Amino acid sequence: MLAVALCATAFLLPGAQAAAKKAPAAKKSQVATDGKRKAAKSSAQPARAVASKRDVKGRTQAEKTVSGGRNVVATIRKKGGKTVVAVERRSVVRVETPARQSFGQMAGLHSVNDALDLKSSVALVIDQDTHEVLFSKNDHAVLPIASLTKLMTGLLISEARLPADELITITQDDVDTEKGSRSRLTVGTTLSRGELLHLALMSSENRAAHALGRTYPGGLATFVSVMNAKARMLGMKDTRYVEPTGLSSRNQASAQDLALLVNAAHADPTVRALSTSPEHQIEVGNRTLQYNTTNSLVRSPDWEIGLQKTGYISEAGQCLVMQTRIAGRKLIMVFLDSAGKFSRIGDAERVRRWLEATQHTSPLLHAGHVAG
Repeated sequence: MLAVALCATAFLLPGAQAAAKKAPAAKKSQVATDGKRKAAKSSAQPARAVASKRDVKGRTQAEKTVSGGRNVVATIRKKGGKTVVAVERRSVVRVETPARQSFGQMAGLHSVNDALDLKSSVALVIDQDTHEVLFSKNDHAVLPIASLTKLMTGLLISEARLPADELITITQDDVDTEKGSRSRLTVGTTLSRGELLHLALMSSENRAAHALGRTYPGGLATFVSVMNAKARMLGMKDTRYVEPTGLSSRNQASAQDLALLVNAAHADPTVRALSTSPEHQIEVGNRTLQYNTTNSLVRSPDWEIGLQKTGYISEAGQCLVMQTRIAGRKLIMVFLDSAGKFSRIGDAERVRRWLEATQHTSPLLHAGHVAG
């Protein structure tokens, strides 16, 4: 929110004063014009329209306003045969508005401390083979899951065995109106289903995910119902989906539920490959668009990642799920509502270092359990 204070100083151009005293009427007009041209030349923006009005003595005065650069506005007017310039300097005061709190913050989940000092308010680490819980923090809390939603979207599209080469066109229906998120896939862009699936899982492309759900047999409503049916089948009892992208905060789940989803999605070769792809190029008309993974750990030589998905909306905070191998063990990791742009990555690194340091023991940490 901008608060603007204005102060104005008026002065006469010396050249214009001299010309007004010595030059004939025609010359006066020329001087006035030259003065206006000089002011307009230094202007950062075109002059506004000229307005004519009468002063107290009934004489016509021409007036226009030009910008003299950032926070400076000059008003040029002709009054009584003289050119007058009024300069206004605008002082801009920026007022910081508080950031919107996530659901986890509002519920007080960040007040729960843990031994690893994680920035995520919810965390869960499970041995994929034995199902042993190695680390947990608020793992039953039900929160918005943002683009982790796309993991279910991708799994269902892959399992449906729809033609990967079938062309799908992005329509106005795929444009996000809830969050106003941006996309390089403009309305009218046509890509194959396989390419849209790649972009949705690797770079979390919202319009790609929405188009996949919209073109599912039976349409978007059918697809959302299938998402919820699949969740129930997997035992995700606290999960609810209302759309396929994760932009809605009504898409919610617990860390326990998401671990079940990661395990199921990891069994699908297509989802595994596309979610861990580091980059992908697509041809759109005459352009080649470069897309990259949203998870920097995919490129790290220190990590062996079999499946991953990131997510973020303000209500959910920073989110991350992964299947990975650490110290010889296959693990499922879930981090929800992490505070800070890179904190979910930092939390994964903290857990990895802790597991490597305790690989010859049987680590087990519980930081808190909060029902959502």
